[in-house]
Amino acid sequence: MNRPVLITGAVVLDGYGRPSFPADVVVEESLIAGVETPGSVPHEPFEVLDASGMVVAPGFIDVHSHADNAPFLDDPDTSKILQGVTTEVVGNCGFSLSPALPTHREELAELVARFFPPGTPSSPSFAELLGLADEFGYVTNIAPLVGHHALRVGTAGRSALRSGRQELAAMGDLLREALDAGAFGLSSGLIYDPGMFASPEELTELAALLPEDGVYATHIRGEGRQVRRSVEEALAVARDTGRPVHISHLKVAGRPYWGAMPELLARIDEARRQGHDIRHDVYPYTAGSTVLTALLPPWVRDGSTEQVMRRLRDPEVVRRLRADLAREGDDWENLAYGSGWENVVIASSMRGEHDGKSLRRIAEELSLDPADALLHLLLTEHLRISMVIHSMCESDLRTALAHPQTMIGSDGLPPGARGLPHPRQFGTFPRVLSRYVRHEGLLTIEDAVRRMTSLPAAAFGLADRGSVRQGMVADLVAFDPAAVQDTATFGDPIRFPEGIAWVMLAGRVVARDGRYLGGRHGTRLVPRRP
Repeated sequence: MNRPVLITGAVVLDGYGRPSFPADVVVEESLIAGVETPGSVPHEPFEVLDASGMVVAPGFIDVHSHADNAPFLDDPDTSKILQGVTTEVVGNCGFSLSPALPTHREELAELVARFFPPGTPSSPSFAELLGLADEFGYVTNIAPLVGHHALRVGTAGRSALRSGRQELAAMGDLLREALDAGAFGLSSGLIYDPGMFASPEELTELAALLPEDGVYATHIRGEGRQVRRSVEEALAVARDTGRPVHISHLKVAGRPYWGAMPELLARIDEARRQGHDIRHDVYPYTAGSTVLTALLPPWVRDGSTEQVMRRLRDPEVVRRLRADLAREGDDWENLAYGSGWENVVIASSMRGEHDGKSLRRIAEELSLDPADALLHLLLTEHLRISMVIHSMCESDLRTALAHPQTMIGSDGLPPGARGLPHPRQFGTFPRVLSRYVRHEGLLTIEDAVRRMTSLPAAAFGLADRGSVRQGMVADLVAFDPAAVQDTATFGDPIRFPEGIAWVMLAGRVVARDGRYLGGRHGTRLVPRRP
């Protein structure tokens, strides 16, 4: 049992957006026992934690994480806890490590290997996966979603074929099992195979099986040319099912489409006024990051890794593919077309020889056309390669950040990858507080903290987290508002932030002055359902 703690000298941000106020915070066992007038609580028998000059806030909640594999890493993943993040929502973009029925388990393992680092396990049942993760332990708290890719692979494999009634029923059974095991909801990733092959009706039917508070979180089908119709598809799921729909990392990608963010937010607000429960998050960067195969059109990605690689070696396929990559897609989002080869940068690969270089530069070094350089990399890396893609504009990002219902998510790729991962994995939350609060004044510090704490806690049903008040779990962060700063860059991304004095998890200080203190003190959160 932890010794009771008295936090003194703090300026408290309660998480609800109200003005900060001086207070002493009493922590007993794992809970906040009181938020008291400064100096009113005797120091005995407490361990006194002096927070003079610091803001004390609820621990941040990362609503869009891909750290599903973090429990299985030999070394603790400290990329989030050192930012002040105490809870992560994992299983996003349709990617979870289970379930996979035995008949398709190898296919899920193959998909996992393309997105997660080597050694990441998959599991035939969601309950079995969660039990295994519980045994290894957590650095932060996690709230898991079950991924639509896993449901689809588990019942129908990697095929692009439309799911029939039998496959939909089997997916529904797997979804119910995952919800019973502790999933907070369902996620989809509609630019990725095999989720991209799902019809709107398939997604609606699955979302309708969620409990009333179960979240459907979606990486929408397109974020450039198709962004308007893709947002409408997400809104239709909310309208047709009555379930909460969360649009992941809302963005406008590709120079030809910049400037659409005000229209998208207006449409989302209209749906909210009509009574639909729509949520969204953003990350504070104008570059995204994902697997390099996302540049390929759907017809190339149908099936297993070996099937895809055979296509990429076929001269007839390559001729057709070159033509597709040189134009905007009719039925798919051509990310390279909207962004340019110079803005596609290799982030992480098995060999590592081109990490940090743009596809245009690699093409020049290899004396290839950029499309051929793309195929060369995919083949030599066995499709296990990721990218950073500079595809957004600052004005759209600022517009989204300024919206009062915007939450913050890191969307960092799974921890443990080699190379030069996107700096958002190490700097998202301090970046909001430094760049968009202190330097630019786009947000007040009170509102920025609200978007990172009480707003996501309410959205995902985390009733005992996300605010500084009596009875809440003592997940807290103390930071210097004049010094908090992200230091991770695209050229040097694995750098931890400055200005975070300490992080507390359930009443225990687990990080101090940029140093993780060891152990795995997080927990897997469980939905509170009747």
